[in-house]
Amino acid sequence: MGMESKFIWMNGEMVPFEKATIHMLTPALHYGAAVFEGIRAYNTDKGPAVFRLKEHIERLLDSARVLGFREFPWTVDQVSEAIRETVRVNGFKDCYIRPLMYLDGGGWNLNVDSGKPSLAIAVWEWNNYLGDEALEKGIRANISSFTRHHPNVMMTKAKISGNYANSILAKTESQRLGFEEAIMLDPQGYIAECTGENLFVVRHGKIITPSTAPVLEGITRHSIHTIAQDLGYRILEQPISRDQLYIADEVFVCGTAAECIGLSEIDFRKIGDGKSGRITREIQNVYHDAIRGKIKKYEGWCDYLE
Repeated sequence: MGMESKFIWMNGEMVPFEKATIHMLTPALHYGAAVFEGIRAYNTDKGPAVFRLKEHIERLLDSARVLGFREFPWTVDQVSEAIRETVRVNGFKDCYIRPLMYLDGGGWNLNVDSGKPSLAIAVWEWNNYLGDEALEKGIRANISSFTRHHPNVMMTKAKISGNYANSILAKTESQRLGFEEAIMLDPQGYIAECTGENLFVVRHGKIITPSTAPVLEGITRHSIHTIAQDLGYRILEQPISRDQLYIADEVFVCGTAAECIGLSEIDFRKIGDGKSGRITREIQNVYHDAIRGKIKKYEGWCDYLE
């Protein structure tokens, strides 16, 4: 995956890609004391547009607040404009956007109050996270041997960098076993989410998804939730057991990087007819039109650069 660009925004300055570095002794590197967002910009008939930019930046600052930062040198509007400018100067039409707020200049006593936050924004061209073929055929997943974080241990509402060691453990294990993705259970043994995606189950025409209590409140999850309801589907938020996945008509996952992808197989059990199901594809198609500004009712989700 090529992640190169011309410039990276760092604390208010556009820095050439090769010079956008931090010191080895930056405490965030040692302790995972950073928060980030994953955002996408898509080319539309009106030019590039960042999908749900404001909501992503609000969540970035919420994550920083959860981590313990008390003051931020930047507002939502300032970070949003910095992202737009970073996409513009790099000349990208379709790209992935990664803002990272990290503990800098202190914090070695494991207290964020003794350090200060720095902010960097990188953008790069990136296609589907799980591959184009996954849109049609779906992907294979398994139930991970690693449990998702307890909500009072690692703060599941925040995209804290250190939290993702949990995802790395789970996804590495699953891919070494021959699967594309890992499904993680919450500390009570119910379905939580995947390593970077929220999960939905389709059974008897209803769509079921775990409540937001143990999982990240995904912005793509909210978008899919809205689209599904607008299409006339009833969505229930309730606990989902592992065996409910095995007997589902369809299972799909969603996230900024993965977008919306069906699961064809879980733990060597075929889901439905073994490919992305009808409801999954219906929602998927609307979502793909929405992110490119093709549906008027969802156009407010698109933040146009020009």
